[in-house]
Amino acid sequence: MKIAIIGTRGIPNHYGGFEQFAEYLAKGLVERGHDITVYNSHSHPYQQSEWNGVKLVHCNDPEDKWGTAGQFVYDLNCILHARKQTYDIILQLGYTSSTVWGWLLPRKNCIITTNMDGLEWKRTKYSKPVRNFLKWAEYLGTVYSDHWIADSLGIQDYLAKKYKIPSTYIPYGAFPFEDPSTNVLNQYGLEAYGYNMLIARLEPENNVDTILEGISKSNGRAPFLVVGKHATKYGEYLKSKYAAFEQIRFIGGIYDINALNNLRYYSNVYFHGHSVGGTNPSLLEAMASQALICANQNEFNATILEKDALYFQNANEVKQTIETVKKEKYSSFVANNLHKIKHIYEWNNIIEQYENHFRTIYSTQHEIQSNIPS
Repeated sequence: MKIAIIGTRGIPNHYGGFEQFAEYLAKGLVERGHDITVYNSHSHPYQQSEWNGVKLVHCNDPEDKWGTAGQFVYDLNCILHARKQTYDIILQLGYTSSTVWGWLLPRKNCIITTNMDGLEWKRTKYSKPVRNFLKWAEYLGTVYSDHWIADSLGIQDYLAKKYKIPSTYIPYGAFPFEDPSTNVLNQYGLEAYGYNMLIARLEPENNVDTILEGISKSNGRAPFLVVGKHATKYGEYLKSKYAAFEQIRFIGGIYDINALNNLRYYSNVYFHGHSVGGTNPSLLEAMASQALICANQNEFNATILEKDALYFQNANEVKQTIETVKKEKYSSFVANNLHKIKHIYEWNNIIEQYENHFRTIYSTQHEIQSNIPS
């Protein structure tokens, strides 16, 4: 099949979750014999027209000059280019800045399937008008698509109740990490299992402030790593608020997956504060890296982790975890989560589920067309 992927800044991943997902999915589908194109920002660090057999189309992206408005222009440029092609299927990732152009998608001779992402309008970083817009954009995603993908059972249930649409449940994936090395610890002056950490975009709904408040209240002095881009307004706020606590280290974004895997593997407790969305990629990666996870208590995290994690709802519970928990006592949690990765969320399983989804909608569409009288 000839498939295009839109809705990301491009591959190889230099940004975040959807980009990493697109990277693994595109490469995996090419290896299975499909013709795959991924749309990239013109400013993406990788400027070649092909990556591991995946075709890349670079479209003008004025986000660096126009800010958020530039994302809408970039998505428009991607869709206008896609209209001139002959794709069998377009996979649209998310709806934040693309579904306003949904009426331009080439739906006559091409099947549109959309990964509906999480509940973006719940993100507290957005103003009320923006959150109202995102609700509308979410709605447009249900109007201008032929099929829908939910990355969590919670999102699937939400789409069924809110919009009465059927969606295919396919979570994100991860590769099991079982070849650790302490080399990366030396770069940060760390000792194995002698530090705690989190990896997240520094945004309110990821509960970074709650976690750091718990760290600041605790009597523990082990280093606490905050991995995530902090050169933002909220990041500067957090750095200023916790500047007096030497154990809290803001080390910025890390996009070397091997370094991240090793940092997670050798951490004592890995905090996952995400509270909005579906199956978060960083959660699966933490499970795959054999981290002991303390997650924000919500349905999205609990559906994945079940009983194999610690949970928190406030800073005092974070404080208690920091002061009392040692990873060695929770080996069953770690082992059970790794088992889930290998048997449910391993990337090859996820790629196969996407391929099956594409085959199903492709064959269904052609069956319908063959039954239409000429």
